[in-house]
Amino acid sequence: MTMTDPRKRLDQMISKLRENNYRITPQRLAVLRILATSTGHPSVEKIYGKVKKDFPTTSLATVYKTLIVMKEIGEVLELGFGEGGNRYDGNKPYPHPHLICTGCGQIIDPDLESLQGVTEELIKATGFKINTHRLDFFGVCPNCQKAGSKKPVEN
Repeated sequence: MTMTDPRKRLDQMISKLRENNYRITPQRLAVLRILATSTGHPSVEKIYGKVKKDFPTTSLATVYKTLIVMKEIGEVLELGFGEGGNRYDGNKPYPHPHLICTGCGQIIDPDLESLQGVTEELIKATGFKINTHRLDFFGVCPNCQKAGSKKPVEN
């Protein structure tokens, strides 16, 4: 599971904000740092908790607004899970497969080169114009298998 260099990723996000004439506030920068360094696809609550440590007056709305802006400019991928809440991927802001543990809620980005041709194959076979896609695999991670965990834990 390769990860983009967090510094390069942060610089890319900042550049994209500037290109789109968005201000770079200290709170927004804190959210971007979390997104650029996270491999765990954090929830908005998790991001908010981390930002609040350094910026106690930051509101949850500020975090939501930053995530909305980042989604709009294509720098964050939002993964919706209904009642489980949304999670955010700032490391790989493009469609890619995810492994999701039904025990602990961990989300992993596998490197599966064999899936790269699937979109092209589907286009050829169906004539669809595919705008985006999402491929999630649900199962139990090795840690939860060892622990025999069935109950989700806070990520």
